Amino acid sequence: MSAREEMLARIRAATADITGLPDISRRYQPASRGPGLADEALVSRFEERASDYQATVRRCQADEVGQVIADAVAARGAERIGVPREFPEPWSALLPGAVLDDPPLDVAALDGLDGVVTTVAVAIAETGTIVLDTGPGQGRRAFTLVPDYHLAVVRSGQIVAAVPDAVAALDPVRPLTWISGPSATSDIELRRVEGVHGPRTLDIVIVSD
Repeated sequence: MSAREEMLARIRAATADITGLPDISRRYQPASRGPGLADEALVSRFEERASDYQATVRRCQADEVGQVIADAVAARGAERIGVPREFPEPWSALLPGAVLDDPPLDVAALDGLDGVVTTVAVAIAETGTIVLDTGPGQGRRAFTLVPDYHLAVVRSGQIVAAVPDAVAALDPVRPLTWISGPSATSDIELRRVEGVHGPRTLDIVIVSD
């Protein structure tokens, strides 16, 4: 018997006589504002909360995405921008230094990029969070965590109200990356350091559906 099996067996033995457990009340409920139900108030809340986390947020219409992405990248002084498979071609057409992640770039090549552009799986208004699940146009996890700059494109219809709504919309078996602003951490002396666990800079483009 392994240590794990022994531990679980002892827990089962110690709790075998426990019956009639009460239901655990939950203090949160889905807002029932899932994908496709965003209105102007919800989009504005997401924009405000994402900005609070020091992400730079831009809005545009569907026919403006390529130009807005190119302008945002130029404003950062970035040139070599990674583009994942299945990222909409019109959105990356104006990037002068687009580098396709196909075949997948190795870590050294990813580290040599100035940044990456991706789509997202869902965005959360209440927390200003974007979630990636490696779906079409999102790239693999290393693709967004190694480079220092990340530009994410969010369709307004992908914005949900709260975390429970996002959880309900996501597939739990997929690799999920939850991003609330640029990567940052604080050491024991509370000194803030950015870019340790992911990009130091995050731009978000919200596209009106």
